Amino acid sequence: MFLEIAKQKGRLKVFDEPLDVNLEIPHIAYIEIKKEKPNVLLFTNPIDSLEDRKYNIPVVMNLFAGFDMTEVIFGKHPDDIAKEIEQILKIKPPTNIQEKISSFKKLFQLKSVFPKRKNKKSTFRQVHYLGNEVNLDKIPILKTWSKDAGKFITAGQIYTQSLDASISNVGMYRLQKLSHNQLIAHWQVHKDANHFFHEYKRYGKKMPVAIAIGGDPLYTWCGQAPMPYGIFELLLYGFIRKKPAKLVKCITNDLYVPEDADIIIEGEVNPDILVPEGPFGDHTGYYTPIEMFPLIDVKAITIKKEAIYYATVVGKPPCEDKYMGWATERIFLPLLKTTNPDIVDYHMPENAVFHNLILTKINPLYKGHAKQIMHAFWGVGQMSFVKHAIFVKKDAPDLTDYKGLAYYVLNRLTPENILITQGVVDQLDHASYEELVGGKLGIDVTQSGTITDSNLSVLEDKELEEKFKSLDSSVVELKQFFKDTPNPITVVKVKKSKPMRELFKKIKKLKDHLKIVIFIDDYQNDLDNPYMLVWRITNNIDALYDVWVEDIIGIDATVKTSIDGYKRKWPSDVFCDKQVISRLAKKGIIKIDENFIKKYQIIETD
Repeated sequence: MFLEIAKQKGRLKVFDEPLDVNLEIPHIAYIEIKKEKPNVLLFTNPIDSLEDRKYNIPVVMNLFAGFDMTEVIFGKHPDDIAKEIEQILKIKPPTNIQEKISSFKKLFQLKSVFPKRKNKKSTFRQVHYLGNEVNLDKIPILKTWSKDAGKFITAGQIYTQSLDASISNVGMYRLQKLSHNQLIAHWQVHKDANHFFHEYKRYGKKMPVAIAIGGDPLYTWCGQAPMPYGIFELLLYGFIRKKPAKLVKCITNDLYVPEDADIIIEGEVNPDILVPEGPFGDHTGYYTPIEMFPLIDVKAITIKKEAIYYATVVGKPPCEDKYMGWATERIFLPLLKTTNPDIVDYHMPENAVFHNLILTKINPLYKGHAKQIMHAFWGVGQMSFVKHAIFVKKDAPDLTDYKGLAYYVLNRLTPENILITQGVVDQLDHASYEELVGGKLGIDVTQSGTITDSNLSVLEDKELEEKFKSLDSSVVELKQFFKDTPNPITVVKVKKSKPMRELFKKIKKLKDHLKIVIFIDDYQNDLDNPYMLVWRITNNIDALYDVWVEDIIGIDATVKTSIDGYKRKWPSDVFCDKQVISRLAKKGIIKIDENFIKKYQIIETD
């Protein structure tokens, strides 16, 4: 259905030639999604050249191909869905017949939110593989990145339930294919499925798992929606579609899955067995390390006769999660306001990998109000993973007007506006010196007026660069941004051989010319590419260790090693394979120029 709509809109691109599930197909999708107007991609003839295998199941990627196609999936603009949620949340006891009718209509909509469970097999999936017939090799699972440990299911809806079956959950976790009948579940320590897993482990019972692939694209979005613990994500499906999700019972366990999903993989987890999972090039744009995760023994696979395998690609921004995240951000605004009613709006830029930066407008009612909301963010649900938060008043520029907003903040920023604390961080965060716990940085300019008495003497870049180099030979290059504000930002490339704290102490001699200095490595960084600089910097800092508020403000966004007191292993960047990109370009399958490659750091430069 959705593919027909994409075709009618001229937004479906079909590849009939044989293309490899190993790197080729995901690389094509990765490049396509970065275009200004990306297409939905359908690969009708996937192959595995390494295993000499042809697949009967096509691959579809980039279903969330831009803001417009994401709106098609939801059937309306996400802001309209948010308004509907807000209306439900604000229902008051009616005082007259008209209000009673209006309230009844709103409440009547909620009858559709609850999934409809059927105790029968799906009539959609006629192909069944059970027991010894189970073979994951029949599914065109992709290997996305050169350094990936193998093939991964990247857009699976993972259905689980609590031990007493009172709580159902669907999450979106990557799944590494280990063999023809085994997968590894990468559900992180903070995820609901992991909570269930420990319940089963405590009682020594095997945990049922079901993986749904395909069907209505909205199912996949629901799998990543940040619902509170205990609330089944498919309630959102019913609310948005105005009809309940239709679920059928699995063949080998008591879990319920979408009736119209293209592929269902049923299995069970032995909670006493953990195996090494990864590495994998993740949505941070870095490879995640090898860690121990649960093993899924696959018991059954059911497939539609005309099935299509849906996969997504994650890596350096922008990717498909940009548009999924946009919908999540807009729809969840009214729910965020229930605990913080003075929030006007918020935005999480995709080039800060969402959880690395939140921009928030509030209506400040008293001194410290923004800091109060900061702590609320850092203490509740998935917002607790946010590393950096900037708060402005409602008269600030639009939160997606990054340049205007930067001027607004830098014209008001003082050291007193900065809060550094510690809290929980995402398990994928590599910059924290301790796994799962790291620094948080908040900036509150809601109570500040424009700075008018700056005595800063701003120099030209070349002159300032010479002064830096005279102080330390590790400096390679620098560039200043927003020089016409009281807080210009100087980004400095270095060939690092010592802790940046030592360089910071030296350059404080130049405090008459500096306000904010950010150190980055010489490797793979371009000072003329602010989009990717934001990605690199917000990824690479732990505010507790890497931000210094003294005579000037220093920020260390370099790679950390033992010389910094960092004891973890720093991950590698995600890059496309040069040979694969060259081969696809020669065939005319992809068409990109050097500027495009450089802008999004698609391949590693020499």
